[in-house]
Amino acid sequence: MPSVAFYTLGCKVNFYDTEAMWQLFKNEGYEQVDFETTTADVYVINTCTVTNTGDKKSRQIIRRAVRRNPEAVVAVTGCYAQTSPAEIMAIPGVDLVIGTQDRENLMTHINGVQQNREPVNAVRNIMKTREFEELDVPDFTERTRAFLKIQEGCNNFCTFCIIPWSRGLSRSRKPESVLNQARALVASGYKEIVLTGIHTGGYGDDLENYRLANLLEDLDRIEGLERIRISSIEASQIDDDMIRVLKKSPKMCRHLHIPLQAGDDAILKRMRRKYTTAEFAEKIDRIKAAMPGVAITTDVIVGFPGETDEQFENGYRFMEQIGFSEMHVFPYSKRTGTPAARMDEQVDEELKHERVHKLIDLSERMQAEYGATWVGKVLDVIPEREAKGEEGKGVLSGHTDNYLHVVFKGDSALIGELCRVRVTDSGVNECTGELLEVLSPARLLASNA
Repeated sequence: MPSVAFYTLGCKVNFYDTEAMWQLFKNEGYEQVDFETTTADVYVINTCTVTNTGDKKSRQIIRRAVRRNPEAVVAVTGCYAQTSPAEIMAIPGVDLVIGTQDRENLMTHINGVQQNREPVNAVRNIMKTREFEELDVPDFTERTRAFLKIQEGCNNFCTFCIIPWSRGLSRSRKPESVLNQARALVASGYKEIVLTGIHTGGYGDDLENYRLANLLEDLDRIEGLERIRISSIEASQIDDDMIRVLKKSPKMCRHLHIPLQAGDDAILKRMRRKYTTAEFAEKIDRIKAAMPGVAITTDVIVGFPGETDEQFENGYRFMEQIGFSEMHVFPYSKRTGTPAARMDEQVDEELKHERVHKLIDLSERMQAEYGATWVGKVLDVIPEREAKGEEGKGVLSGHTDNYLHVVFKGDSALIGELCRVRVTDSGVNECTGELLEVLSPARLLASNA
């Protein structure tokens, strides 16, 4: 049986794309083997280009694959492959470069390379692509949450970001295709679906009279689906229809990841973000009113070119005022080819580092405060795995709909089931709970009766 090994760098969308590519290999009779420990016939490296470091790491992994088995076919895909195919083709041992599109032809290219041993550059201009690439993922290796990619590309062109050049312009998956895959995932036993994309909230921008809010309403009607989670959404895309659906649907998770990037209006403008801090705060207030107890997580870039002490302090106070339940904090990293990389007043690395630590401390404080409000309350948890470490046996670990990470005593047979749990204690990254009842089997029995 021929074997394939994958290595994925970067975001959740890349991990989804890797799962989709694995389905193509599986259909051709391949087995998947571990990249680090086993020699494979084909290596697929799914690359990232968000930062210059992403490019460098991608090159290291490509070379590692070539060294592991010089006879293997080495295929490189993903964002770095899309933006710099010539750079990758120049690495000795690379057989195929295919970007962030046309991956339905992957096996044809692989088979061709195996016969001819001629390197192939299959990358074409992503900016001309207008169709969503349909790649189904019927199940996910060792996951209790199913990811469902509904959108690709981005039209925003923020000054720090290379992604529109690596993923192309925004394009949506056809509604019926999304709903069919959602039904198939529920039939496979998944109770939670995470909607994902490069710019998920832009779903429907290229469709007629059908937006993300319409899709959520249609997903809400799927029987057996317990939770719908949006991986990320921009504040500017949360409109009245969206608020109405969030308020009405019992399946919508009380957790939204809304990237802020900066808490100062002058910086937001330089980043070419589509909102002011006042507009952002107003959206958050409306979401909190529609979904009491909602967890709002965010991304923040620290040390953007020209960020003064005063602007950083403005941002700090703004983030504190919003009361995020967690922040992902990144120091600004120059991305060659973006307007921000050419801006004057690049912030000193040491100062960036100092500011990053201040915001991480703030994030941990807000996370602990949010967790503490749930002690004594009863929440539904879908266990994902046994807890790590020595004491992990008989202790389950999973997430509530509002994304609290909860550990509680229970049998491993409950992994993937819907469990009702009382939160007994909280910490920064983890809460402790006690199992009250298991909801899923009772529901399944009732529906089969």
